[in-house]
Amino acid sequence: MKKVGYARVSSQEQNLDRQIQLLSQYVESDMIITEKASGKDLNRSGYQSLKVGIGKLVKGDELYITSIDRLSRNKEHAKNELKYYSDKGIRVKILDIPTTLIDLPQG
Repeated sequence: MKKVGYARVSSQEQNLDRQIQLLSQYVESDMIITEKASGKDLNRSGYQSLKVGIGKLVKGDELYITSIDRLSRNKEHAKNELKYYSDKGIRVKILDIPTTLIDLPQG
């Protein structure tokens, strides 16, 4: 199982430091993917690396994000992404939703 963090800001002027600092409490710093790209769609190279290629998350892995809007600004997209990860057996842990950080017993 690997733990990966994903941090995103929408513009080059914005700073990723706060997200990285929060994610570092749960994920090794070299396992945090960062990018400065709009959340209007999912066609972002850093984000797509979570789904394809050498960094692809697989069953049993965990993805950490600071808030749900880091996945997408579009609520429907975000909902679909959470379902995608759930269907793949990947746990998404959202730092501003503390109940997602609790490890529930596996049935």
